[in-house]
Amino acid sequence: MVKQITEGVSITVETFYQPNQSNPLNGEYLFAYRITIENLSTVPVKLLRRHWHIVDSNGLFREVEGEGVVGQQPIIQPGEDYQYVSACNLRTEIGKMYGTYLMENLYNKKNFTVAIPEFKLLAPFKMN
Repeated sequence: MVKQITEGVSITVETFYQPNQSNPLNGEYLFAYRITIENLSTVPVKLLRRHWHIVDSNGLFREVEGEGVVGQQPIIQPGEDYQYVSACNLRTEIGKMYGTYLMENLYNKKNFTVAIPEFKLLAPFKMN
Protein backbone atom coordinates (compact mmCIF):
# COMPACT_ATOMS: atom_id res chain seq x y z
CA MET A 1 0.00 0.00 0.00
CA VAL A 2 1.30 3.48 -0.88
CA LYS A 3 0.10 6.88 0.29
CA GLN A 4 0.77 10.50 -0.65
CA ILE A 5 -0.73 13.83 0.43
CA THR A 6 -0.94 16.79 -1.96
CA GLU A 7 -2.67 20.09 -1.10
CA GLY A 8 -4.64 18.52 1.72
CA VAL A 9 -5.83 15.51 -0.29
CA SER A 10 -4.54 12.07 0.66
CA ILE A 11 -4.33 9.30 -1.95
CA THR A 12 -3.90 5.70 -0.77
CA VAL A 13 -3.50 2.82 -3.23
CA GLU A 14 -3.77 -0.94 -2.69
CA THR A 15 -3.22 -3.43 -5.53
CA PHE A 16 -4.49 -6.96 -6.16
CA TYR A 17 -3.40 -9.42 -8.85
CA GLN A 18 -6.43 -11.06 -10.49
CA PRO A 19 -5.35 -14.65 -11.34
CA ASN A 20 -8.82 -15.75 -12.47
CA GLN A 21 -8.97 -12.96 -15.06
CA SER A 22 -5.36 -13.32 -16.22
CA ASN A 23 -3.86 -15.63 -18.82
CA PRO A 24 -0.08 -15.71 -18.44
CA LEU A 25 0.36 -18.10 -21.39
CA ASN A 26 -1.09 -15.37 -23.62
CA GLY A 27 0.73 -12.52 -21.87
CA GLU A 28 -2.44 -11.20 -20.22
CA TYR A 29 -2.21 -10.02 -16.61
CA LEU A 30 -5.02 -8.18 -14.85
CA PHE A 31 -4.48 -6.11 -11.73
CA ALA A 32 -7.16 -4.42 -9.65
CA TYR A 33 -6.42 -1.40 -7.51
CA ARG A 34 -8.37 0.28 -4.74
CA ILE A 35 -7.92 4.01 -4.33
CA THR A 36 -9.00 5.97 -1.28
CA ILE A 37 -9.16 9.74 -1.70
CA GLU A 38 -9.39 11.50 1.66
CA ASN A 39 -10.07 15.22 1.97
CA LEU A 40 -7.87 16.45 4.83
CA SER A 41 -8.48 20.11 3.94
CA THR A 42 -11.15 22.49 5.27
CA VAL A 43 -12.99 22.94 1.96
CA PRO A 44 -15.04 20.58 -0.22
CA VAL A 45 -13.29 19.36 -3.36
CA LYS A 46 -14.50 17.81 -6.59
CA LEU A 47 -12.53 15.30 -8.66
CA LEU A 48 -12.74 16.49 -12.28
CA ARG A 49 -10.23 14.42 -14.29
CA ARG A 50 -7.66 11.64 -14.07
CA HIS A 51 -4.36 11.20 -15.92
CA TRP A 52 -2.58 7.85 -15.63
CA HIS A 53 0.88 6.70 -16.73
CA ILE A 54 1.09 2.91 -17.07
CA VAL A 55 4.41 1.13 -17.63
CA ASP A 56 5.08 -2.59 -17.92
CA SER A 57 8.37 -4.44 -17.64
CA ASN A 58 8.90 -4.73 -21.40
CA GLY A 59 8.97 -0.92 -21.63
CA LEU A 60 5.46 -0.42 -23.01
CA PHE A 61 4.20 3.00 -21.85
CA ARG A 62 0.54 4.05 -22.00
CA GLU A 63 -1.34 7.13 -20.89
CA VAL A 64 -5.00 7.19 -19.95
CA GLU A 65 -6.79 10.47 -19.44
CA GLY A 66 -10.43 11.33 -18.97
CA GLU A 67 -13.21 12.76 -16.88
CA GLY A 68 -13.66 11.56 -13.32
CA VAL A 69 -13.09 8.03 -12.09
CA VAL A 70 -15.26 4.96 -12.74
CA GLY A 71 -17.89 7.21 -14.33
CA GLN A 72 -18.06 9.57 -11.33
CA GLN A 73 -16.88 13.07 -10.48
CA PRO A 74 -17.20 12.79 -6.71
CA ILE A 75 -17.50 15.73 -4.35
CA ILE A 76 -15.56 15.02 -1.16
CA GLN A 77 -16.39 17.05 1.92
CA PRO A 78 -13.74 18.00 4.50
CA GLY A 79 -12.89 14.99 6.68
CA GLU A 80 -14.59 12.55 4.30
CA ASP A 81 -13.22 10.08 1.79
CA TYR A 82 -14.17 8.49 -1.49
CA GLN A 83 -13.08 5.00 -2.46
CA TYR A 84 -13.25 3.16 -5.77
CA VAL A 85 -11.87 0.03 -7.40
CA SER A 86 -10.65 -0.17 -10.97
CA ALA A 87 -8.34 -2.41 -12.98
CA CYS A 88 -5.45 -2.36 -15.40
CA ASN A 89 -4.29 -4.99 -17.87
CA LEU A 90 -0.62 -5.54 -18.65
CA ARG A 91 1.26 -7.70 -21.15
CA THR A 92 3.84 -8.58 -18.48
CA GLU A 93 3.66 -9.77 -14.88
CA ILE A 94 5.35 -6.65 -13.53
CA GLY A 95 4.47 -3.00 -14.05
CA LYS A 96 3.72 0.28 -12.37
CA MET A 97 1.23 3.11 -12.47
CA TYR A 98 1.27 6.72 -11.33
CA GLY A 99 -0.57 9.88 -12.27
CA THR A 100 -2.60 12.87 -11.21
CA TYR A 101 -6.14 13.95 -10.44
CA LEU A 102 -7.40 17.38 -11.43
CA MET A 103 -9.47 18.63 -8.51
CA GLU A 104 -11.58 21.74 -7.94
CA ASN A 105 -11.74 23.68 -4.68
CA LEU A 106 -15.51 24.25 -4.43
CA TYR A 107 -15.16 27.41 -2.31
CA ASN A 108 -12.95 29.46 -4.61
CA LYS A 109 -13.58 27.45 -7.84
CA LYS A 110 -9.83 27.07 -8.46
CA ASN A 111 -8.44 23.87 -9.94
CA PHE A 112 -5.41 22.09 -8.50
CA THR A 113 -3.49 18.89 -9.21
CA VAL A 114 -3.16 16.00 -6.78
CA ALA A 115 -0.40 13.42 -7.27
CA ILE A 116 -1.27 9.73 -7.40
CA PRO A 117 1.78 7.99 -5.94
CA GLU A 118 3.61 5.42 -8.02
CA PHE A 119 2.55 1.89 -7.22
CA LYS A 120 3.79 -1.48 -8.41
CA LEU A 121 1.71 -4.10 -10.18
CA LEU A 122 3.35 -7.40 -9.38
CA ALA A 123 2.04 -10.92 -9.89
CA PRO A 124 2.65 -12.90 -6.66
CA PHE A 125 4.58 -15.65 -8.44
CA LYS A 126 7.23 -13.07 -9.43
CA MET A 127 8.01 -12.17 -5.80
CA ASN A 128 10.34 -15.15 -5.27
